[in-house]
Amino acid sequence: MGYYFYTEKMSVGYQMRPLIEKIQIGLEKGEILTLIGPNGAGKSTVLKSIARQIKMVAGAAYIGGGSIGRMSGAELSRKMAVVFTERLRAELMSCGDVVATGRYPYTGKFGILSKKDARAVEEAMELVQVGGIRDLDFAKASDGQRQRVMLARAICQEPEVLVLDEPTSYLDVRYKLEFLSALQRMREKKGLTVIMSLHELDLAARVSDKILCLNGKYAEKFGPPEEVFADGYVGKLFGISKGSFEDGSGGVELEAPRGEAQVFVIAGGGSGRNAYRRLQREGTAFASGILFENDLDYPVAKALAAECIAARAFEPVPEETVRRAMRAVDGCRKVVCCRESFGTYEAANERLLLYAKSQGKEIARA
Repeated sequence: MGYYFYTEKMSVGYQMRPLIEKIQIGLEKGEILTLIGPNGAGKSTVLKSIARQIKMVAGAAYIGGGSIGRMSGAELSRKMAVVFTERLRAELMSCGDVVATGRYPYTGKFGILSKKDARAVEEAMELVQVGGIRDLDFAKASDGQRQRVMLARAICQEPEVLVLDEPTSYLDVRYKLEFLSALQRMREKKGLTVIMSLHELDLAARVSDKILCLNGKYAEKFGPPEEVFADGYVGKLFGISKGSFEDGSGGVELEAPRGEAQVFVIAGGGSGRNAYRRLQREGTAFASGILFENDLDYPVAKALAAECIAARAFEPVPEETVRRAMRAVDGCRKVVCCRESFGTYEAANERLLLYAKSQGKEIARA
C-alpha cells in the first residue's frame, strides 16, 4: 500500500461485537493522526485495539509492513509505546523510576540500565520538563506531573509509533503547547509516527497531518485537517445545537442571545469580539456590521449576533448593504463603536457612525 502504518478492514469492539467498523487508516512515517468524535464515539476503543490491549473484531493493523497482531510482546514494545488515561500503580517508585521502566524492552531480564538507557531517560524527562521532579514519589505527584512523567516514559522507549489517549488532559495551556511542539520535533528528527485522541479540536487542527472522525458506529471521515474542518462538518459530527463551532479557527461560541437586536456594534479588525461576548453574557441581542467576510470579527459576529451585516472582502461595500446597516441601527437603542479610527476601506463604517449620531442614538465606546 505504500504506507508505514495502515489498517485493513479493521473493526473494533468488545466480546467480538463490533462497535466501530470501516476503519481505514493510512499514514506515512512521521505523520501525526488525531482521532476526534463525541464522548463514547469509540476513540479509546480504536486506540486500545491498535495497541493490542483488546482484540480486534476483524481486520488488522500494520507497522512497516508487519502485522501488529503477529508481533511478539517484546517486538511490539520496541515498535510502539502507549500512554492511556488509566492511572499507573507505582508504589514506592520515584518519577525517575517510572520513566526508566520505558527502557525495559531494551535492558534484558535483569532490567539494568546501561549508559545509553540512562541517557535516553534523561533526554525524555527534559523534553517534557520533569527533570526537576526526578526524585519525587510518583504517588505524590500532581495529575499534570504524572501525565508528563508517563509521556516521558513512552518517549524514552524510543518507539516508531506513539499511541496516546487524551495526552493533554491534565496539562495546563503552557504544557499542552510545549508537549505538542515536542511531538512535532520528534517526528521531524526521528520520524516518530503519532496516533492520538484529543478533545481540543483547535489543537487537533493545528498539530495533525490527518484526522480520523468517529461517530460511534463508523469511522466516518479520514483526511487532512483542511478537509475535515470545513463546511460545518465538525458541528454535525458533535451534534452541536447550542452554540457553534467555527471551522477556520477551531473556536467555539456559546448560544446567541434571543430576541430583536437592542445594540448595534460597529467593529472590525478583531476589535469587536470582546464586546460581542460581553453582550452575550448579559443576554443582550445585538447586530453588527459592516464586516468584511475575512475580518477577524466576522466568525464571532456570525455566531452571536441577531443580525450580522457583511460584505465581500477586497470589494467596495454595496450601497444596499450600507442602507441595510442603517435600518439595523434604526431598530437599536444604542450603538457601541469599537474603532478609534477608520481606515481607507472602512468609509462605510465611518458613515454608519455619523448616521447613528445624526439619529440621536446613544453612542458608547467599547
